[in-house]
Amino acid sequence: MLKGKKIVLGITGSIAAYKSCLIIRELIKSGAEVQVVITPAGKEFITPITLSALTHKPVVSGFFSQKDGTWNSHVDLGLWADAMVIAPCTAATLGKMANGVADNMLITTYLSMKAPVFIAPAMDLDMYKHPSTLKNIDTLRSFGNHIIEPGNGYLASGLEGKGRMEEPENIVRALDNFFSCSVELLSYTEDLKDKKILITAGPTYEKIDPVRFIGNYSSGKMGFALAEECYRRGAKVVLIAGPVNLTCSSGIHRIDVESCMEMFDAAVGEFTECDAAILCAAVADFRPEVVAERKIKRKGDDLLLKLKPTQDIAATIGGMKRDNQRIVAFALETNEEESNAQRKLEKKNADFIVLNSTRIPGTTFQADDNQITIINKEGKKSYAKKPKTEVAHDIIDELVAIL
Repeated sequence: MLKGKKIVLGITGSIAAYKSCLIIRELIKSGAEVQVVITPAGKEFITPITLSALTHKPVVSGFFSQKDGTWNSHVDLGLWADAMVIAPCTAATLGKMANGVADNMLITTYLSMKAPVFIAPAMDLDMYKHPSTLKNIDTLRSFGNHIIEPGNGYLASGLEGKGRMEEPENIVRALDNFFSCSVELLSYTEDLKDKKILITAGPTYEKIDPVRFIGNYSSGKMGFALAEECYRRGAKVVLIAGPVNLTCSSGIHRIDVESCMEMFDAAVGEFTECDAAILCAAVADFRPEVVAERKIKRKGDDLLLKLKPTQDIAATIGGMKRDNQRIVAFALETNEEESNAQRKLEKKNADFIVLNSTRIPGTTFQADDNQITIINKEGKKSYAKKPKTEVAHDIIDELVAIL
């Protein structure tokens, strides 16, 4: 979907600047036209001659051309481009972009840009996790920019891999996915435009000791399909993901967590600003009462592990729900499915329950398909087995009808 697209590639003063050559190569291989805009600091890491040789275009680095004094129009670049990618993007540039400090050609081009902007941060972890940097990233995301970061890993802190620039092929893939989704959007009415949707997905892991945990087989595929469906319909999506090996569209605000407590804190913190919550995660119901600091060694034939309940995310959010908010909860049952789902509907103060069963082969955990029944106070609606992407469409249709 990048053939014929005009891409402005912004390069800043990061050690990762050499990877911009790989980005250019991938973009041109995909049929895109690339114009590089580089900061003065960026030229300390990679030469404009190298970049120009790859793009077959003069590199723009200042307000005036060094050869003949011609004015480089940032406004024209903003109108020319189908997308702008800033990769690598340093902490300093993030701060300037977030606060409108237009002291170089790249920032003025960004401020004049009419097309979508994709940002790939690049810095060490200490710089990344500084409150000022995180605030700037959140600000830029709230402006509608697409933040591209490593997203396959997970850690309790949610920071593993952060700061390091995403790999060039994944940056280009994010662009390709964006333009592919834009084509798909033509067949949708933006019935979730101006809505903010919270989605939980995947399992949680509750630590027993440094190397063991209590968990489940959830892959997160259903939750991620729901997030993509909401995003395609124009919603602002907050996806709280447990430990899964999945990626999502760069426009989705993803929060990686590991334990129920982390998912609870993130969900409760985000829900107040949301129009709806879709609680799809397979959250552990119990966790060890004591987490061993060292690996538990085998001693004797038995090990007694004392468990205590985890936080009930759905019940807590149900208790917070205002009249203008909606909650969709999931129920995975092995027996007495519908009666258990009905009880959950009332207990969690949900607007409807998505019921699925482990007794249907080729569905639920790890599978690409699912077969659901939607249960609300008026009755139930059963669906045929189908891919989770299509199941997501059915669920969001049901949510749109009550928003």
